[in-house]
Amino acid sequence: MAVYILSNRKIIRHKGEKTDSFSNDEYSIPNFRIAKCDFENYKEPTASAIKKKDYTNRNILDYQLFSEPEKQGYEEVLDVLLNEKGIRKSKLTADNLGGSQRMFYELYKNMSSTKNRSDVLIFIHGYAYDFDDELKAILDLKKIFIDNPESPIEHILFVSWPASSSIVPMTYFDDKASSINSGTSLMRLFYFYTQFLKDIFSNRDLMPCNQRIHIMAHSMGNRVLQSMLYSLKKENILRVIDQVLLLNADVTYKVFEDSEDSFNKLPLLANRVSIYLNRKDAILGISQFTKNILTPRLGKNGPSNIEPFKDIVSIIDCTFIENDILDSFKFEIGNHWGYLSSSQVQNDIFQNLYGVDRNLITNRIVNNENIFTIIS
Repeated sequence: MAVYILSNRKIIRHKGEKTDSFSNDEYSIPNFRIAKCDFENYKEPTASAIKKKDYTNRNILDYQLFSEPEKQGYEEVLDVLLNEKGIRKSKLTADNLGGSQRMFYELYKNMSSTKNRSDVLIFIHGYAYDFDDELKAILDLKKIFIDNPESPIEHILFVSWPASSSIVPMTYFDDKASSINSGTSLMRLFYFYTQFLKDIFSNRDLMPCNQRIHIMAHSMGNRVLQSMLYSLKKENILRVIDQVLLLNADVTYKVFEDSEDSFNKLPLLANRVSIYLNRKDAILGISQFTKNILTPRLGKNGPSNIEPFKDIVSIIDCTFIENDILDSFKFEIGNHWGYLSSSQVQNDIFQNLYGVDRNLITNRIVNNENIFTIIS
């Protein structure tokens, strides 16, 4: 089990600390850094500890930033892997690897184990998150997707981007700009990953792990994903993702149209794409009428036209779900966080991640060949 943070947040050194940290500032940098979360010594905080003002940063969850790699590319990763197999002698060890080299090395080792499923979930959060909020979200995601035996996920790559910490509607515009910058970081990760695959598996002594990688984007996290897709050229896209889950997506309902030149690339990237929408989503209703010039949102209204992609893209209507896990005012009125608040949505997601045929996923009504409604 491993949880990594990919972030283009500013790097700072807090007063009295000896290690670098990610900043809470609403400021993005051109490059990203990778950190690994430490759960070995993690202890569940008490209620009184959470109320304290110092319940921030590593008091929430300890993490260690990876060093930057001395050389670009993944030849050194190949040397380390072949040395460990006794095929090629090298003085390099895993400790010599930095950044994405170290993360890809660790994931390949873990995913090549004898476990039946050791999947990776790339998660992109929505707006109104500072870094402390992201650390709390990581803890929630670990409980839902790693600790739960119903889930095939064993590793999480959490995409941290500097969204505004305020829920005031006008901050949405700052988040929109930050999401564009962060999409560029995600694009670089995609190209790094495809380069890793080429460098490593060009050697016949190393075999693919045959595990799966999934992407899940919530709310404006879909805008980060869209920004990445804008920059990808169709001829350079490899199908390296199994499932893409678009949750309550705060992007225009036209994103799959060729004129948008973004989500129409997802069927080239992934085996299956699932749009989870809620027609009562109050947050996306506010987004539509206050920040997006009356443009319907994908996560509330569904896509304008996915006829060319109906074999790959599914629509899952969550309007009638029950918030049986989290039922506070925020979740009951907002109808925007079903993946956190509803066991029905979570069970549907788990089956999706396992690759169950979309017509065989339980507790669904089949509306037509690619539109479904979750029922109690």
